[in-house]
Amino acid sequence: MTQTVESENPEVPTTPRDTAPADRARGISAPSRIPAALKRRIPKYSDLAPLIQFKKPEFSRAARLQQASTLWELRDMAKRRTPQAPFDYTDGAAEAEITLRRAREAFVDIEFRPGILRDVSSVDLGTNILGRTSRLPVGIAPTGFTRMMQSEGEYAGSQAAEAAGIPYTLSTMGTASIEDVAEAAPRGRNWFQLYLWTDRDRSLELIERAAKAGNDTLMVTVDTPVAGARLRDVRNGMTIPPGLTLKTVLDASYRPAWWFNFLTHEPLTFASLSRYTGTVADLINSMFDPTLTFDDLDWLRETWKGNLVVKGIQTVDDARKVVDHGADGVVLSNHGGRQLDRAPIPLHLLPEVAQAFKADNSDAAIILDTGIMSGADIIAALALGADFTLIGRAYLYGLMAGGRAGVDRALQILEKDMTRTMALLGASKLSELTPDHVRILGR
Repeated sequence: MTQTVESENPEVPTTPRDTAPADRARGISAPSRIPAALKRRIPKYSDLAPLIQFKKPEFSRAARLQQASTLWELRDMAKRRTPQAPFDYTDGAAEAEITLRRAREAFVDIEFRPGILRDVSSVDLGTNILGRTSRLPVGIAPTGFTRMMQSEGEYAGSQAAEAAGIPYTLSTMGTASIEDVAEAAPRGRNWFQLYLWTDRDRSLELIERAAKAGNDTLMVTVDTPVAGARLRDVRNGMTIPPGLTLKTVLDASYRPAWWFNFLTHEPLTFASLSRYTGTVADLINSMFDPTLTFDDLDWLRETWKGNLVVKGIQTVDDARKVVDHGADGVVLSNHGGRQLDRAPIPLHLLPEVAQAFKADNSDAAIILDTGIMSGADIIAALALGADFTLIGRAYLYGLMAGGRAGVDRALQILEKDMTRTMALLGASKLSELTPDHVRILGR
């Protein structure tokens, strides 16, 4: 027989006595006691007050940028703020845009393999690239006509890179001069990207200006013998500078801030020529040299005394050849999918190039671009053998979304992504990343 123990605390109920035999016979059990915390009651204002916290709505550009948690959200903002022709020039690629889609899908198909029980209380994203330290393993890639996307253009990009402690690359087709960028970001690490022209004297002039302005790296792009078929630009009637047609005027009515900035700032000027009017394809086809060979790379190596990097490498053999001809580094890139559609995907090519350079005992830098849309993408590339990465569209989305502040926000998002991904992988510094941390699904 169970004995009931009386509680000494009057607020604690005693254990109920046995149900009466008659009740048990009828299947009636003793009523269960409802805990006080589960009894319904009318809430007091003092209970609700701490839960009701109305936040004053903020409609400033800075507040909107801070609400963006991904580069895709910055892209959405950029699309709302930018006319269709310059937005599509940035966002689009060649022909059916298969290459760009595959490049992004390659990062989606990465499976991470984390290590556990590692001390990741502090994560260091610093690295050495081409003889100098970069605070993050990513730099800003060369992009043409950048002030067309947003009036701050190269000035915003170079200053944001300077503040972040990473390299900035000015394009031959940039809409700010070599000297102006150096003045805008005097403490930044500025690189210059070169398209070799049919006029070698003009190319030599640019090289000399880049050296005089303090650029320590020359990045020659070799994947543009002719212009790719960028069909969005064709459909939009895209010209440099954008023309005022009925379509663009209607488009401007939805984006007055862009047009106000565009029309009230200095007309577009270029690092390499003072004025140009026409399509991008016409400009490329009229100025760039389709007869380039490895002999021209030898000439560049003799002419340029700083770091020489070759951008547009899409095969292992070509990666090896340019190093044999004096390149200090290669950029595995298909021009963001803007030249040859169905081109090789840099992330897929990366392990083969890394293995080939290791077999050759080569210390040439392996840099990767195309398809990067998150910090996790960057970490995956580094684990697979890249020494460094570059972003083009990713930072331009921030630029179009909010000028300099938008570029800052894009870099903040990437840094936060990288730090979190590293910690979850169990790596506290980049040198701890190995191919064992990732697997490319389906390969």
